[in-house]
Amino acid sequence: MPDIRIKRIYEPASDDDGTRVLVDRLWPRGMRKEDAKLSLWMKEIAPSNELRKQFSHMPSRFAEFTGHYHEELSANPDAVARMKELMAKGRVTLLYAAHDTEHNHAIVLADYLRSH
Repeated sequence: MPDIRIKRIYEPASDDDGTRVLVDRLWPRGMRKEDAKLSLWMKEIAPSNELRKQFSHMPSRFAEFTGHYHEELSANPDAVARMKELMAKGRVTLLYAAHDTEHNHAIVLADYLRSH
């Protein structure tokens, strides 16, 4: 099983994070680039602006969002392949900015990557 972790970007970086990948389309508010300690920013694997706006971080829409995001990921094989290349090299920590730690796209992305 791939070694994928999920973490809010506002949490301090750790030596055991492995490759730190920001998976948000927009840069996180209030985060300075030098503090993020990113390995990579993969905007292209984040949900589309349209899907992000539809979801609007409403837990009641999470199941529907998950299905649509899976469809977007399936239609984006280059970004998924790039992420899988990173995962083949070791631990990857997916970084996101959302406040909700239970209903966010990084969770959906990690599950998708583990199962595909």
